[in-house]
Amino acid sequence: MQTFPLKTILSTFTDKNGNKLTLFNAAPVGGLNSLIIKILFLSLPFIEFFAIFNDYVYSKVGLVTQIVVYIVFMSIIMVIMFAVTYITRKNVVKKITPAWNNYFPDIDLSMVLAVGITPYSDFFKHYSKLAKEELSEDILYEKLNNSFTQMQEENKELLIAINKDNKNI
Repeated sequence: MQTFPLKTILSTFTDKNGNKLTLFNAAPVGGLNSLIIKILFLSLPFIEFFAIFNDYVYSKVGLVTQIVVYIVFMSIIMVIMFAVTYITRKNVVKKITPAWNNYFPDIDLSMVLAVGITPYSDFFKHYSKLAKEELSEDILYEKLNNSFTQMQEENKELLIAINKDNKNI
């Protein structure tokens, strides 16, 4: 089990301003940088366009078939983009979860990263304020711990309901 510093953990799912990334960055934990994946995503439609719409393919299949093939392949590319994004997110979360549990054993990382309403929905607001201050690891940990305590107090009823639901399962 590899342990990562708190700032490294946070850099996998937030930018330098503390905003949540759409595509998690696996580079800090030994994976592929999200910038490379984004460049690949942006280049795929152009590569497909130049591979399909050229004189050689036109002479073999015609314009209508080229258009149909382009549309079909574009939908396949969208599925691939979704799959790569999903797999990247899962791998990053899997790698950072043990280290996260060392820092915040009572805070479920999936609840922090969830899109819906959780007791920790305001995490990125709290962290974005702290990210601008450029704090040391220890002070950042202490302030994040205080932020989690504050969020738990603000969402006490929701936390109680979630805990009851988890006990019933």
